[in-house]
Amino acid sequence: MNSERLKDFRQAAYELLVRAKDATFELMDAVMTTRNASCLAEFSLSPLFNRQWSSIYEALQDCRPDRKKVMELYREQLEQQVPATEHILVAIDRTVWGRPDAKTLKDRTHEYQGGVIIGQGYSTIAWIPEAHGSWALPLLHERISSGSSPILQAASQLKLVCQQSVNKRISSLRSRIWQCNLGISPSRYSS
Repeated sequence: MNSERLKDFRQAAYELLVRAKDATFELMDAVMTTRNASCLAEFSLSPLFNRQWSSIYEALQDCRPDRKKVMELYREQLEQQVPATEHILVAIDRTVWGRPDAKTLKDRTHEYQGGVIIGQGYSTIAWIPEAHGSWALPLLHERISSGSSPILQAASQLKLVCQQSVNKRISSLRSRIWQCNLGISPSRYSS
C-alpha cells in the first residue's frame, strides 16, 4: 500500500469514529505499535498516545463506530487489492478471555480453553491478503453472547462479509468455498 492510499484509508477510518476521534485514533496507533501490554493503561506509555492514561478508557467507552460502515471501508480496500474474479481468503477464529473473578461482569459463560473456565468468548473473521505473509486484516471481532454459539456467530459474521463483498466466492482456511449469493451454504472443492 503506497503512502497516499494509507493516508486516505486512515482519514476515512478517522471519519467513521463517532465520538472521541482523536483519543481513539491515537489508541489504535498505540495498540498496533506496542509489543506487550499487561493492561490498557500501558498503551498510554506509547509515544503515539499523546493523552493521559484515563483517555484510553474514555475513548473505549465513547467511541462506537458503525460496523457496517467500517466493513464498507474494508470492502473498498479489498476491491483495490483483489480482483472480483479471485477468491477472498478469510480465517475465522474463536478465542476465550477468561474472567473467573469478575463476578459483576455481565454475560459470562462457561468456555473451554484447555479445560472449562468462566469468561467470555470472541469470534474474529479476518481477511488473509497474501498466500505467504504474516499479517491479516480483522474484518469483524465480536463477543459471543450467552444466547449464541461460536458457530452461529461465525456464520453471522461470514454472512455480513459476503453481503458486503464484491467477490462472489470467499474461501476459508479449511478449503471450503462459500457461495455468497446463495447465503451460508458451503460446498467442497477438490484441492
